[in-house]
Amino acid sequence: MVNMEVTIFFRETIKPSNVSSLDHLKPQKICLFDQLTPVTYPEVLLFYSISDPNFNLHKTLLIQLKKSLSEALTLFYPFSGRTKNNLYIDDFDAGVPYSEARVNCRMSDYLQLRETESLNKFVAFHPFSKERETSGPQLAIQVNLFTCGGIALGVSVCHKKSDGATLGHFLKSWAALTTRAPDKVVPPDLSKAATLFPPLTDLPSNSLALMDQLWFKKSNYVTRRFFFDNKAIATLKSLAKSERVPSPTRNDAVSCFIWKHAMVASWAVSGSPRTSIAAHAVNMRPRMKKALSLENCTGNLFWWASIVVNPAEKAKLELSQLVALTSEMVAEFNGEYLETMVGEAGFEPVSEFVNQLEAMLSLESEKPDIFAFTNWKSFFNEVDFGFGNPVWVGAHGKVGSEFRNLIILIDSQGSNDKEIEAFVTLEDRQMAVLESDSKFLAFAGNSGSINSRL
Repeated sequence: MVNMEVTIFFRETIKPSNVSSLDHLKPQKICLFDQLTPVTYPEVLLFYSISDPNFNLHKTLLIQLKKSLSEALTLFYPFSGRTKNNLYIDDFDAGVPYSEARVNCRMSDYLQLRETESLNKFVAFHPFSKERETSGPQLAIQVNLFTCGGIALGVSVCHKKSDGATLGHFLKSWAALTTRAPDKVVPPDLSKAATLFPPLTDLPSNSLALMDQLWFKKSNYVTRRFFFDNKAIATLKSLAKSERVPSPTRNDAVSCFIWKHAMVASWAVSGSPRTSIAAHAVNMRPRMKKALSLENCTGNLFWWASIVVNPAEKAKLELSQLVALTSEMVAEFNGEYLETMVGEAGFEPVSEFVNQLEAMLSLESEKPDIFAFTNWKSFFNEVDFGFGNPVWVGAHGKVGSEFRNLIILIDSQGSNDKEIEAFVTLEDRQMAVLESDSKFLAFAGNSGSINSRL
């Protein structure tokens, strides 16, 4: 058993390299979807193997990382600022908390561990806590140095202004500046999101309250990692086929499989079936019409595709039917629908979603279950700081006590990128049922050793 300790030995606030160039900048408006996203910190962990014995971490890597981070913050200056009044970001010279830490074990030994709780030691903020301070940093970096080489880059990002695509864009640009490859840096479009989806100065209070309920519910949550290999995914895709969806995607097959068994776990704990909602975070960027391209735009450019099933409708609980419902709902997020969200009138479809959610959550009977799904795809798989892509991309350990059930799907690193790793966060009693569900475990193996798959 690895007795791992992480000891921070250096702290600093990194600011944009050219602070004076930011003096003339006006506050940066956030977009409508930023307004509706709560202040909480998702985590991304990038593990890198450094085998070159001549590579000097302190003199080469750490100095260059800090220098290039400062340069990246000049391009992505909102990352260095603070959110004000849920309307804009200002104080661009406030900077980003940066720390360096030593880990008293080899990375290869650590990656053999099965548990996820220790991942929180590699990051600056507790993941997915309900933050009371609304003007905290947009970003925090912790560089963790393992014994005998290897680093884990722990990134805490404030969800108020960043989604996965935004963070991936930033990290790839930072990496390109670190390797002195400025031609690989794609300048971000910092203002278009707020132009297309302008914030509301009089955002209805019930909208924020309902989004808060979508994200948070006080309980005791645990996170486990499950691994779906090629054979499991192929079988699930076969079981998920139907006339409505003859060729289901990997994402739909795996996410609906997890949803189906999470429902069963919840009903076993509560003692009776209840309505279940799967809320899928849908990235708008590849779905927007070309004339309104969101390419390289920063911000929370995603919205929720929600699928609702009633336990009384038994047929809809089959995997093929769950996949059909999910596929059809996500398909509705096309260019025409997204265009209705553009401009001053764009809050109307958002308001419809909020009203529907309010109606479901205000029922006097048993409140529905909500399971949120997000697919990181390959946002972080190709972030190369000069020693190759990460050998493993991780999410988080134990979340805050006020959160919601969350499933993050990540394309597995290594030689075969068709495999999926799922970080599943559920209430503790539901997780205990899921981990003893033989039908679930027949497809979802415990991730266990990372090294065995590299």
